[in-house]
Amino acid sequence: MKVSATLVLVFCCYPVLAQSANSTASTDNYSGMYSFLQEGEFVQVTVEDEGRVTGFISRFGDGESDRGAFLDQFFKDGKLDGQNLTFETKIVHGVFFAFRGTAERGPGKTTDDEGYYLLKGTLTESHTDANKKTDSKSRQVVFKSFPKSVESAPPPRD
Repeated sequence: MKVSATLVLVFCCYPVLAQSANSTASTDNYSGMYSFLQEGEFVQVTVEDEGRVTGFISRFGDGESDRGAFLDQFFKDGKLDGQNLTFETKIVHGVFFAFRGTAERGPGKTTDDEGYYLLKGTLTESHTDANKKTDSKSRQVVFKSFPKSVESAPPPRD
């Protein structure tokens, strides 16, 4: 009787345990560096506890005063809920970005391949002028993860 009661309990709980194990095993760590809009630009994403996302965009300025200068725009807020990723940057020189999309597996075979992870979604770029008027444009984007071996490679020596 004890054996059959134990078996019934195991079989009843198995789907819950299997689902829990699968969700834990399939959770990807999307933290890392991703391509951005132009060659040489990138997004750094760090997924922290409870889906909080921090990071920054490093990009070339395109305004009159900062054209060609390298700018870092840190995230004001960010969140990863399952595969749904959102972030918004702080304003730098009147420009900020908002991303709404997903973080998912890409075509790369290993984390040492470009595009092992992808950030797919809508990127909204907003410009605020001196009169506080904001102009925004949105576009569909796909940002590819950089190879992990590139991210962790030591800096070149002189």
